[in-house]
Amino acid sequence: MTAAIPIFKPVSQMQLAPGSTVTIPNVNWEEFESILEELGEKRTTRIAYSQSTLEIMAPLPEHEIPKDLISDIVKILLKAKGIRYQPFGSTTFKRLGVAGVEPDACFYIQNYQQMIGRRRLQADDPSPDLAIEIDVTSKTTLDAYQAIGVPELWVYDSGSLSIYLLKDGKYIKSNSSPNFEDIAITQIIPAAVERSWQVGSFQALEELQAMI
Repeated sequence: MTAAIPIFKPVSQMQLAPGSTVTIPNVNWEEFESILEELGEKRTTRIAYSQSTLEIMAPLPEHEIPKDLISDIVKILLKAKGIRYQPFGSTTFKRLGVAGVEPDACFYIQNYQQMIGRRRLQADDPSPDLAIEIDVTSKTTLDAYQAIGVPELWVYDSGSLSIYLLKDGKYIKSNSSPNFEDIAITQIIPAAVERSWQVGSFQALEELQAMI
């Protein structure tokens, strides 16, 4: 009888097809940090880590197009309201020993000035004021965002936008955004995303700008 010999290969050698997700359980913090370093910064995959479980995802165009569109809409709305901001894209945010996550997009709004010129996150930096996730092939890990302390999280999924606000360390669903209290965010964003599939993102944004 021949014994099976386990073969260990670096995570960076995994070839993920677009739209696929790999879940790795029982990952401790040191292993998570080592995997992040191995994957490097110049990659197309995204990660989420919480409760000792690591997810590695390879996005689809169905994911990327709404991500860019919603990010552009946030910029348009902030500019229209005269609110300054600093975008931080898909930066990796971590709470030491607990969680790590890479939003599809995120913004510093209340804390924007503190983050101007920041090339690397520092240990005492605040969490982004607004994070955005597009759920296509996997579902957003709310636990990770709670652990990191992101005050406001938007999750776009199947034509619907959900707003989560952090209250006493837990997310509650909200019908409105504190950053855009006078704007029906949960209505205009799904409509703009759907419009972008019909006429393209450029025209969808132009139509939205004309409306506001």
